[in-house]
Amino acid sequence: MHTKSAKKRVLTNAKARLRNKARKSAVKTAEKKLLAAVVANDTEKATACLKDTFMKLDKAAKTGTIHKNKCARKKSRLAKLLKKQAAA
Repeated sequence: MHTKSAKKRVLTNAKARLRNKARKSAVKTAEKKLLAAVVANDTEKATACLKDTFMKLDKAAKTGTIHKNKCARKKSRLAKLLKKQAAA
């Protein structure tokens, strides 16, 4: 059988997995909303979505759900996309 600590790890890992899954899903949803606003050429909405997406990315990176460099890369690419759309 498993030790008491191993049983506890199984439970805590399950909780963490659900929490991480929810955070990753929230990030993906925020990115999709931002891209939809960019495609619709709605600069105001895109700027608001960018702020929300950055907050979600930062939270995910801070808690270890995603790597900090992945967070930085995504933020850079999204900001670049929005800047390109604003220039056009």
